Formats: sequence, structure tokens, C-alpha cells
Amino acid sequence: MAPLTSYNPVFLALLATIFTWLVTALGASLVYLTKTVNRKLLDISLGFAAGIMIAASFWSLLAPAIELSSSMDNLSWFPASFGFLIGAFFLAGIDKIVPHLHMGQPLKEAEGPKTTWHKNRLLLMAVTIHNIPEGLAVGIAFGALALNMSVDSLMAAIVLALGIGIQNFPEGIAVSFPLRGEGLSKNKSFFYGQLSAIVEPIAGVLGAFLVTIFTPLLPYALSFAAGAMMFVVIEDIIPECQREGNIDSATIAAIFGFIVMMILDVALG
Repeated sequence: MAPLTSYNPVFLALLATIFTWLVTALGASLVYLTKTVNRKLLDISLGFAAGIMIAASFWSLLAPAIELSSSMDNLSWFPASFGFLIGAFFLAGIDKIVPHLHMGQPLKEAEGPKTTWHKNRLLLMAVTIHNIPEGLAVGIAFGALALNMSVDSLMAAIVLALGIGIQNFPEGIAVSFPLRGEGLSKNKSFFYGQLSAIVEPIAGVLGAFLVTIFTPLLPYALSFAAGAMMFVVIEDIIPECQREGNIDSATIAAIFGFIVMMILDVALG
């Protein structure tokens, strides 16, 4: 087996984000099996995904950012706080400049600049925007290996990719099935469902490349990804999984998602 130092962090980030993209495609592929999905089960799955993202934001991103800041003789809280805020504001800014529509909302409630885009494209853009921080998170975690290429660090990055992959499965379902319900064919519904996650390998490679070149930015980059992911959870996933009234079920699922990701990160990462 080749030594760990022989592996390129950017290439590993590409492989990891291709994996998360493929899991999204796997979720979207269920549209070939049935035209509808049990709404309560979908809400539970989305709640579980929200819990995973919340846990990953802290255990896989913020906590390492704080630890790295301390080792670099910085104020341990500043890079994490600053990066977290910038990550959230970055997603809020993207929301303002890119036309999109959240699932379950009427066309008149589309956000961003006015456009003649049809509803399906607006729905796709909403999910695509919110996949950016997931790809960044995985890419930055693997890019961090340039600073510390160890088995523990590699496992931590792999665990994060696994967690993001798990929560991408219901996201693929959440995109493809509404499109199918809007009258699109199975092929188009699947195509757009998986296409929403194609941005993850792009963001992942970019994030990994930047932190390998500018390693002092790593604590800020980790917390940036955390802030962006938390914005997605609060602004999109939680409202979506509670929209049909399955509030308690989705909330309990989020608790379990948090626990699963915490166990994965602490036990394996």
C-alpha cells in the first residue's frame, strides 16, 4: 500500500464529492420505481439529513477550526466565528442574486431577481445553490490533509463525506419526485434530480485546492463551510420537512441524524 503522503488531497476530494453526487443520483433514481413517495417518510428522511448536517457542521468543521486556530497561536474563537458568519452571509447573498424557488412554494414566491424561467428550473436552482456548501465542506476537509496527512485526519474527511452522502439520498428524492409530480418524464425527473448535486465535485475540488495553497486560511475555510451548511439547514431543509405537518417525526429524525453523525465522527474520525 502506498504511503499516505503519496495521495493528492485535491484528487481525494474529487473522488469523495463524486461519491456524494452519486448518492444523490441514487435517491433520484427511485423515481423510476414509483411516481409518488410517502410524504411522512420523506419528511423523516429530510429531518434525519438536517441532523447529520448540524452535527457535521460542529464535529467535522467548527471543532477542527477551533483546534487549528489554537495551534496557530490565533484567538481560537475568532476564525471559527468569523468564517461561520461569512459562510452564512455568502449563501444569503447567493439567494439574493440567483433566481430560485423552494420546494412546495408557489411560483409567485420565487426568490432572487425576476426571471422568465419556468418553475422546474427555479426548483433545480434552489437545490443546486444549497449543494455548494456540502461540496465545499468535503473538499476543505480533504484539502486539510495537506497540512496534516495522517490516518486520523483522512478518516475524519472520509466520515464527513459519508455523512454528506447519507443526507444526499433524501435530497435526490426531494428534487426528482416533485418534478415528476409536475408532469416531467421519469428520465427528465431523474436527470434534474442528480444534476442538482453536480456542483458538489466542482465546489469540492475548488475548496480543496484553495486550502492546499493557502493553508493559514484553513480554520476560516472550515468554519465558512459550517456556516453555509447551517444556513441551508435552517432556511431550507427544516422548513421543508415540517411543511406538511410532520413536525414531531421530522424533529425526532433530526435528533437521530445528529447522534449518528456524532458517533461516526467521534468513533471513526
